[in-house]
Amino acid sequence: MKIIDAHSHLWLRQDTEIDGQPIKTTHNGRSIFFGEERQMLPPFMIDGMNSAEVFLSNMDYAQVSAAVVTQEFIDGIQNDYLLDVQSRYPDRFFVCGMCDFRRDGFLEKAKGLIDKGFRGIKIPAHRMSLDGIRKPLNSPELMSMYAYMEEKEVILSLDLAEGATNVAEIDQIVAAFPDLKITIGHFACVTMPDWEQQLRLALHPNVMIESGGITWLFNSEFYPFNGAVKAIRHAIDTVGINKLMWGSDYPRTITAITYRMSYDFLFRSGQFTDRELELFLGINAQKFYGFDHLIELPYIKNMSE
Repeated sequence: MKIIDAHSHLWLRQDTEIDGQPIKTTHNGRSIFFGEERQMLPPFMIDGMNSAEVFLSNMDYAQVSAAVVTQEFIDGIQNDYLLDVQSRYPDRFFVCGMCDFRRDGFLEKAKGLIDKGFRGIKIPAHRMSLDGIRKPLNSPELMSMYAYMEEKEVILSLDLAEGATNVAEIDQIVAAFPDLKITIGHFACVTMPDWEQQLRLALHPNVMIESGGITWLFNSEFYPFNGAVKAIRHAIDTVGINKLMWGSDYPRTITAITYRMSYDFLFRSGQFTDRELELFLGINAQKFYGFDHLIELPYIKNMSE
């Protein structure tokens, strides 16, 4: 089985600001985050760098062949670094570009990112408010960007606001751009109210759901994440296994668990067929993102075995 992680993050250093509050790398994997110090990375990543090379080491250990790298406003815009990563590791990473979509005037910048080689664009829709005003996903400038993305066959990656906040907007986008491939992260905000309305967006032919952050959302129950297992089982019954992809939300989630643990709970649950696991963990993402040359990775025994 070749595994693909459909939701991960990379950055050289966090140094940005959200709503006037700084988010900055400090030391020992920590960052200042909305006024408090948080363990943003595992404590052994002492330089604060969330690099492709460290991630590749984790991927090789966990037998993950490839990963989709998304972006988030809280990490700062990482376009230059991600283009470099894609050029050095083209078979291991699919990277998404990002602009500050909260402010008008981004369209030419977004087109430029696509022309430079980004095959995906990320919008953190749950953070699309500026000065208390939320920008809708169907604003005129965004709709113009989607038209260019559809023409260039670029994938739209979204983390939506909880529940039904963005649902009608996505319906309008899908109606206008039926060939625009869309993926929705955080398993449709599975632990939030009205999550099924977001989940059912995957009934559109061009929309997929990925599970990035699901172990964070069910962190209160912790490993082996029985609630997450039930949610994935329910999603399979609701939209079908072919519309679902696994994602880890690396590296944030591995401050609590190992990278391998972010998917091996699915095997340990006994609730999925071999075919469902193959589709969810790799085949669906391979088709959706167009990975052509997936490497095979051997299992390396731990010293504790």
